[in-house]
Amino acid sequence: MQYYYGHQMPLRVLDEAEFWKHQEEEHTVVIRELVSNLEQKYVEALKEWEKEFAKAHQRVIRYIETVNRSNGQVSQTLYQDTMQLISFCLQQSEEFINFCRTLMEESEPISTNNTAKVVLNHIIVESEYFIGVAQTILYHQYTV
Repeated sequence: MQYYYGHQMPLRVLDEAEFWKHQEEEHTVVIRELVSNLEQKYVEALKEWEKEFAKAHQRVIRYIETVNRSNGQVSQTLYQDTMQLISFCLQQSEEFINFCRTLMEESEPISTNNTAKVVLNHIIVESEYFIGVAQTILYHQYTV
């Protein structure tokens, strides 16, 4: 994450969130497709996660459009709202990581499928990467 974006920083932050929320949305499909015999309660939960990531993704896109229309004149309110959205996205990713860990611990089909465990661990690492980026952004706002 580079900090030479200046007044473009909100757009850069939102670009990261847009990419990672879409990734997480796709990850829910990957898990369902990879583990065809996954328990129905987890299939339903993954479908709900997919919907929630899609909502977050669309919300981020709306903010990107708003920042783009601001022509470089991002108000303090828009900046703060953007940071709150990033905070929400970070928390959502943390909750998804916890859900993925629960899957690995409690799902019988996953516990006996080494490929599924490797993929879930990779998905967790990717969500953790987004959390790291989001935390850097959020902590940076207090040092500027």
